[in-house]
Amino acid sequence: MDYIELRCKIAAKDVRTISDILIAELNEIGYESYDETEEGVNAYILEKFFDLEKVNQLQANQIADTDIVYEWEVIETQNWNEVWESNFEPIVVEQKCIIRAPFHTNTPKCEYEIIIEPKMSFGTGHHETTFLMLKTILDLDLQGKNVLDMGCGTGVLAILAKLKGATDITAIDIDEWAYNNAVENVQKNNCSDIKVLQGDASLLTNQQFDVIIANINRNILMDDIKNYAKVLKSGGVLLLSGLYDKDLPMIKTETDTNRLDYISHIEKNSWIAARFTKM
Repeated sequence: MDYIELRCKIAAKDVRTISDILIAELNEIGYESYDETEEGVNAYILEKFFDLEKVNQLQANQIADTDIVYEWEVIETQNWNEVWESNFEPIVVEQKCIIRAPFHTNTPKCEYEIIIEPKMSFGTGHHETTFLMLKTILDLDLQGKNVLDMGCGTGVLAILAKLKGATDITAIDIDEWAYNNAVENVQKNNCSDIKVLQGDASLLTNQQFDVIIANINRNILMDDIKNYAKVLKSGGVLLLSGLYDKDLPMIKTETDTNRLDYISHIEKNSWIAARFTKM
């Protein structure tokens, strides 16, 4: 599948703040990943979902003393490795886990090493939400646990769960490219027993999980929390990200409705990863 690279060039006193606002709004209309630049931010969405009119209607365009210029082009599937290789740097989380590409050498030694082929899939650790989820998973006891990774992207979170001792792991993504990339990455990390599926929450039938990881976006999470609650064991853990801190109240309202207790959350640049448990 081909993607659109939307280049957002921002003229403002505080480009970073405007970038954060813009990313939050783009996230709500289906954009999957972002690459912050000196001029603003590059955002990526499947070509079939690209709608320039929706972009032009974003509230970020109305912020005083701010001018945003949009340029876009199709990024063909076969060119994506070249795009990422020019930008992708190793990520170290809590000095315990390193995420690197196959072409990286002389990287720090960590307890957990994950090799990710940097293709058009969300989840390399560079975005705040993936980083926060990696950090949260590092703090969990997953030995012998049954884990679900929804919106798995590259498969990096499922792979870390496996390295931390989870024994029965399912990873699901609706995007065909992400599905194929996750399959490749679980094999590359000798985790081929992770079951990777293409689809959405409708696949969750007659299953029960100790831990559910969902790093997607607010709208999908709001729709699917009820489905996660049905397949989460009593006392089980639900981790949600793809959220801004301002999204937490509405998320907590939905989790309360589905008998999921809020435990805590961590934050980075206004993005959060929140932890819940089933009553």
